[in-house]
Formats: sequence, structure tokens, C-alpha cells
Amino acid sequence: MSNKKTAMVGTPCQILAATKINRYEEKTGGSPIDVKIGLFCMENFSYQYLKRYLKSRDIELFEVKEFRIEKGQFVAYLIDGNVFKIPIAETEPFTRKNCHICTDYTSDVSDISVGSVGSPKYHSTVIVRSQKGKQIIDACIAEGYIEAEAISRKGQDLLEKIANQKISKNTRIYKKREAIGRPVLSKRQISEEEFYDECGKCQFDNLQNDVISVGSCVLCGACEYVCPIDAVQINNRKPVSVKECEEDCHACYFACPRTFISDAIYPEGIDEQPLGEYLEIYSVKADSIMGQDGGVVSAILVYLLENNIVDDVSVVGEDKDAPWRPESYLTSKIQDVIKAAGTKYSTTTIGFKALTNKK
Repeated sequence: MSNKKTAMVGTPCQILAATKINRYEEKTGGSPIDVKIGLFCMENFSYQYLKRYLKSRDIELFEVKEFRIEKGQFVAYLIDGNVFKIPIAETEPFTRKNCHICTDYTSDVSDISVGSVGSPKYHSTVIVRSQKGKQIIDACIAEGYIEAEAISRKGQDLLEKIANQKISKNTRIYKKREAIGRPVLSKRQISEEEFYDECGKCQFDNLQNDVISVGSCVLCGACEYVCPIDAVQINNRKPVSVKECEEDCHACYFACPRTFISDAIYPEGIDEQPLGEYLEIYSVKADSIMGQDGGVVSAILVYLLENNIVDDVSVVGEDKDAPWRPESYLTSKIQDVIKAAGTKYSTTTIGFKALTNKK
């Protein structure tokens, strides 16, 4: 494993995978991910289905200047000045169904969580979860990378309400899945000892049966990343095995965020804490960067690079051949971070595909 340190930005499932990979390093090989910045996430969208849906409304993706989630609406700002918007409830045709078993809205196992809910326009809500995250945010404030104030009571109440809505809705969905015999392993919390025992029996064919075939795969790319012999591949589709697993290798099963999760990672009763465990919550703005919701994530990444706290960061740009198709990569260049600012809203193997390509 390289001594390089990486900062990863990702959705709750991707952050969970990064946590599992490093906690069970002896099984997965670990990763250089040293700072985890989690994003608030209700659900994610399929690029192909989003493209098809917009086309049915006579909109091509190359005509879209910006996507946003605003006041319960999915909004596309078009280059010609027109605006297309629909209620979030009507995004079902292009929402990834795999997201509907997740009850983590605010990336509970990150160092720092960031999202727009709960803060004024052009600001972000930042939840500080770890001592490492606190050191980073305190330094960003002290050195002028961001401006921060305590979140308002009204803002926190709204954030908790939205988080509870995700917990309630998706709890009903995964329980319905379980009732028809489609196990949702990530919701069957077990002890660390049980986790090692269960995952130590499983390889990719088990992952195929327990996660991929039952519609639980989130395309995070963790299985592809940790495979020691490159037997797993993801190419804009579900993970596939291209050769026999190495004997007694259980790396993919340990790393996947949709297999079992031990109580050492998610404490018992975590869903009774809508915002997870945290140290502080701020409403934050970064005037120096013109990014979405205040450019806060980009400002934090710039701070980490400029102060040599990490060697590179994961960012998500656009595929040069397909408008709005997200493409993840690692960079140590400030200009890349600023250029990639903004949410892409479609699924990509954030972080892990970039790490895989750099192995």
C-alpha cells in the first residue's frame, strides 16, 4: 500500500465502503483514503434513464446548463434560459431503485458531511463527525477558506425531518423486500465477531447472489477496487466476474456496503439518530469559490491540497464524449477541483474507479 493520502468525496454508500475497506484492511488490502467527505443523499439517478426521461420532454442533456435540487423540486436550468422542474416525487422514472434500501441521509460514517438542506441559499450545512474532521474545519475557518456559523434551530429541525423521512420511507421498502424473500444484509446488524465469520465464508459468487442479483448493488466500485487479481470489472453496468476468484479471498464481500455491517461501524440504534453521531453542525459559505451551495466541498479540498494534508483528492467531472455523464478521477491540481465543482446527480463509481485506475 502506497504512503499517499487521498481525500474522498462520496455518497453515504460510497463513504461506508471506504470505511469498511480500511477497517478490514487485512482482508481488503486497505486504501489510501485518509479523509472522508460525505454528501447528503436522498437517492441517486440513473444517467441513461435521466437522459431518456429528459428526451421524452424534448430536452437533450447538452442543452442543460445546471441541475439542482431546490425546495423539493428537481430543476434543470437550460442554456437558452428556460427552466424545467418537477417535484422530487416525480423523479421515480430515473431514480435508482438500489438506493431505496439505504437509511443514511447524511453520510453518518464520514469525517465531514456536507449538503444544502438546513442552510440559506448559497450556503452548505456541514456536520463535523470526527476529530480529524474538526481539525480540518477549524483550520478552514481560521485560515479564511470558509465562513461558518452555528446552524439555526429551524435549519437543524428541517434537516432532521428530511433525514427521518428517508429512514421511514426506506425502512418500509427494505422490510417489504425482506417479506418477499429478498434479504437486505446491510440492515441485519451483527457483531464484529459475527461479521468476520459471515464474510469469511463468502466470495464473489456470494456477492452476486446476495447483493447484485437482488437489486442491492450501488455501483460504488469497492469490489472492483479491492479484488487482488482484477477478477471483478465494472463498466457502467453491474459488477461482473471475468475469471475465477483467488482461493480463500473474501475481499469484495468485506468491502461491499450492502453486505453485513458490524455494530463496530454502525452502533445499535443508529436509525434512531437521524443525523448520526456528530460533534458540531455549521452553516457554511466559501466566497472564494463559485460552486454549488457555496462551493464548500471544493474549498475544503483546496485547503487539503494547499496545506499538503493529502496528496490528491477524488473529484467528479464530465465525460468529454457524453454531456453530464459523471466521470471520477484523482487530482492534485487546484484548477481541477474548481473546474469540477457542482453536483452531477447521476451514479458513478466515485473515488474507487479512480483509485483502481491508479493502482
